[in-house]
Amino acid sequence: MKRPRHILYALVVALVVALTAAACGREEETSPGISDNEIKIGGSYPFSGPASAYRTIADGVRAYFAKVNAEGGVDGRRIRFITYDDAYEPQRALQNARRLIERDRVFALFNTLGTANNVAIWDYTNREKVPQLFVATGASIFGADPDKHPYTMGWQPDYVTESQAYAEYLKRTKPRARVAVLYQNDEFGKNLLGGFERAIRGSGIRIVARESYEVTDPSIATQMRRLATSGADTFLDITTPRFSAQAIVGVARSGWRPLHILNSVGASKRLVFKPVGLKPATGIVSAAYFKDPEDPQWANDAAMREYKAAMRRYAPRTDPNDTFATYGWAVAQTLVETLKKMEDPNRDSLMDAARSLDLEIPILLPGVRVKTSESDYYPIETVQLMRFDGQRWRLLDLRYTARR
Repeated sequence: MKRPRHILYALVVALVVALTAAACGREEETSPGISDNEIKIGGSYPFSGPASAYRTIADGVRAYFAKVNAEGGVDGRRIRFITYDDAYEPQRALQNARRLIERDRVFALFNTLGTANNVAIWDYTNREKVPQLFVATGASIFGADPDKHPYTMGWQPDYVTESQAYAEYLKRTKPRARVAVLYQNDEFGKNLLGGFERAIRGSGIRIVARESYEVTDPSIATQMRRLATSGADTFLDITTPRFSAQAIVGVARSGWRPLHILNSVGASKRLVFKPVGLKPATGIVSAAYFKDPEDPQWANDAAMREYKAAMRRYAPRTDPNDTFATYGWAVAQTLVETLKKMEDPNRDSLMDAARSLDLEIPILLPGVRVKTSESDYYPIETVQLMRFDGQRWRLLDLRYTARR
């Protein structure tokens, strides 16, 4: 017997509704950490241990998120930022990632710090299809193979780009430089050193000595004595803050007077230079990509004024002149703009947004943009060199954009 058309029509409608509901249920199930009024974001930082100088990055991040929440959040959703201490230890970073994803059920991991720590977790996050966005490391591996790790993306200029900028500077100013290198014996140190070695090939620049250290070493005094007697006229210093300070002291005490190039992750006036004295740091060259909060040329800059006002309000215990906090503010703004670009409230949509960025983040230096694509996972690819004059950093007329 034939069914009346209106009954068939009703059955079809009911089936469509049921399938749609099921699909919505699956989407909600596969994208925890986001609701109509909240987005949960997780991060792992070295709040203790040998890299604890970086802990103020999280203060800058929290200040920006607090500002956004006070203004109504992202599409009405407040950001809840959950962090744990990993003491700069990869195994603890992995434990934190599992805790954030499996227990706290965050929507995404964000800005976890350290090359080794992010390497420790990226197979896990990609297997779970959880975004691991804007990692706090410049290691070039985070962007080298988007097909293999599609859920992991860097943010800052990668170490190869930074090293190429230093090589270009030497080619222009000291084309026959004899370079002594101190580097951290891990992916961070080897990545920057390897990029520099490739960048000087075919030039008159030569590496005449190299020394490494472990992040757990109490001192680098022995390495510095060897480098100081190497005959080098240039010192490439690839260190994290605690060892950056020791290197500056080592140069000053030895009587060695090289051109001192210090990688950007150790170039903090407040946390590295001031504790050992500003005078020994005079003449150090490094790389920048965001505005220095102590540079008077930015005193009336709208983005800088907004940043400092928010830091005073939402992170009153943190010095707004701490450049690590400025970094945190800038990377947090990048995440918020990415969240705004999501077409749907799920993780894949977040990654689609992250792969199609073209942003001007106001606190970055003029000419520095955040750009990505399906094949380009290096959001920032421009640096500008700077020299410390004994009181503050001064930008040099050398801006460098990565060659891929």
